[in-house]
Parts: sequence; structure tokens; C-alpha cells
Amino acid sequence: MSSHVHSQPRYTKRLMLRQFRRRDVGSLHEAISVSLIDLQPWLPWVDGYDRGVSQRFVRESVSAWAERRAFDFTIRRVDDLDRHIGNVSIWSISQQNAVGEVGYWIRSDETDHGFGTEATTRIVQVGFEEMGLHKVQLRIAVDNVRSESIAERIGFVHEGTLRDEVKVGNRWLDHTVWSMLEEEWWVQRDRHRAEGTIS
Repeated sequence: MSSHVHSQPRYTKRLMLRQFRRRDVGSLHEAISVSLIDLQPWLPWVDGYDRGVSQRFVRESVSAWAERRAFDFTIRRVDDLDRHIGNVSIWSISQQNAVGEVGYWIRSDETDHGFGTEATTRIVQVGFEEMGLHKVQLRIAVDNVRSESIAERIGFVHEGTLRDEVKVGNRWLDHTVWSMLEEEWWVQRDRHRAEGTIS
């Protein structure tokens, strides 16, 4: 299912998305460090974060890509390719049923510019057009309004809520589930192309 995912960078109007390299640890660490307060309520790995977490992530990301298990992308602005502005990832959760899942985050000082929507739309395109998925899902912590607005802008459908899905610190968080089907993607792709989000 994922054999057609190539290793070349992907582009949008304003962004370059590419697989991680070992030398990205520093820029990833810097982006997370300036975003810890905003990421902490939603992501369990932020608790006790240090540079070693970024090192392990990049190492695992390189291995996962080589093994075709998951595809993590660093998000860079085309006018500043050295600066890491976030992550977006896609992975298979059911080979048999051709279902994948997407995750994303944007550094705190680059939010409210539409970069999350732009990058995630491009990776959803990878899911349907390169991985051959039938369905792409998102799981978003309840009350994470910014992430939910990205799902809505891309055209995902809200399916329901998973109770106590992820433990962050001492709190259990419910997660909303969002999805898009392959036939829905082709309609959304035309809209996103018309809006200039993707080519």
C-alpha cells in the first residue's frame, strides 16, 4: 500500500515538506523548546521533554521511513528552509482496510498563518494518491480548538468521541475522531487546488 511513497520533498505554495535527516535534531529541538507551553496540554511526550527526545524521534523517524511503517515530514517555509516550523506525519493503521492516520503540530510562533492546514492537506494528498488509502483519520484532543479547525478547513468529517483515549501527565483526555474517504478527497482536492493550497 505504501510502496509508492517517494523520498523527494513535497511542496505547497509556501512550504517544503521532507523526510527527517539526522542533522535536523537541533532545529526540531529549538521549535519544540519555544512551543512547550502550548504543546504540553495535548501531547504526552512533552512532559519531561529534553533534547534526547528529539534525537530519539529523528532516529526512529529515519528507521520508520526506511521500513515503510510511517512517514514523518519536517515542515519548512520555502523562504527559510533552515527553520523547522512543525511536523506532519502519516502512517497506516490498517493495511487490510487501507486506513491511515495523520498527526501534526505547528510551533507556537508560526500559528495563525494557515501553515498547519496547508501542510496537512498536502500530506492527506500523499495518503490518498501515493499510499492508496481508502480512509484517512485524525484523532484530536477535545478542546484543542486549533487542531479541530484544521480538520474542518481541510474537509474532514467529525465521526465521534473516544473517551479517555490518551493520558497526558495526570489527566486522561477524550479525543474526537475525524475522517475523510477517498471519494471525498477528490472533491476536496479540487477545492484546495482552486484555493491554491496545493497544486
